[in-house]
Parts: sequence; C-alpha cells; structure tokens
Amino acid sequence: MSKSLTAAAIAALPYRPCVGIVLFNPSGQVFVAQRIDNPGPAWQMPQGGIDDGEDPQTAAWREMEEEIGTAKATLLAESQSWLTYDLPVDLVPKIWKGRFRGQRQKWFAFRFDGRDRDIDIDTKHPEFSRWQWVEFSRVPELIVPFKQDLYRQVVAEFQHLATTSVA
Repeated sequence: MSKSLTAAAIAALPYRPCVGIVLFNPSGQVFVAQRIDNPGPAWQMPQGGIDDGEDPQTAAWREMEEEIGTAKATLLAESQSWLTYDLPVDLVPKIWKGRFRGQRQKWFAFRFDGRDRDIDIDTKHPEFSRWQWVEFSRVPELIVPFKQDLYRQVVAEFQHLATTSVA
C-alpha cells in the first residue's frame, strides 16, 4: 500500500540525481526505446541514476552500457545546466519508494560509432522492450507527458547536433 503525501511534503522532497543520453546515429536520428514497465507508449532516451561518488559523465557511459549493451560512441556535448522534472503527484509514493519528487538530470549527447547489431537491450536488468531511431524533433511527443517539457529543453540544446555531419 502506498503512503499518501501532501503537496508540501512532496515539494520538500529532493530530486534524484540522474543522467540522460542523446545518442545520434550517422543520419542524425536518435535512439529511443519503449519502457518495459509501461503498457502504453512510453518511448524514451536512455537515462539513469548517478551512483554515490560518481561523476555525471562516468554515469552516462555506465548507463549507456547497462541499458543498451554498448558504449560504442563518441561524446559530443554536455548540457549547460541540470534539467528537472517532477513526477505526477500520484506517482511520487510509488516510484523510488517516495524518496524523490522527480529527477535532476545532466544530459550528454553522443555519436553512435557502432552498428545497429551492437545495440542489445536484452541486458542483465532490461528496461526496454524494443527500440528505434527517430527524428530528434519528434522525441518530446513520444515520451510520457510529465517529461515532455524537459525533452523539449534537451532538443533545443542539442538540435544543432542532429545532422548527418555529426559523423
């Protein structure tokens, strides 16, 4: 049974430190994957928590390997600032055991240097059921609604990298 939290209690919760990964292919499209734990359409770019004592860039490389089974990539850019999103109130007690109000994310853009067959989402702890390359500008419409504003910010910051010239 989930505990009930007041709006004030939720506002007092911290954000979970996290990284996000924009992975461009040579055509300027980005990697998105369908979350395995969501029955509806919930396509997202790879992201994950930062371990205690871990720097954000190291966390991004680790998360890439853990979530998509490869780190065949070149770092292109890092977001200028940390971006945040808040969970919907009804999800706060259910996700991360009610310890966080949402996530505070540092985003990294990478160029994928491998081949599609190098991507393996059937990892030790799979988070995705399928994946695809999509036009970067479409990403905000594919994510769950409460992350759309954050994804618009990510697209605005890294859109200049979404060209075939990243290769």
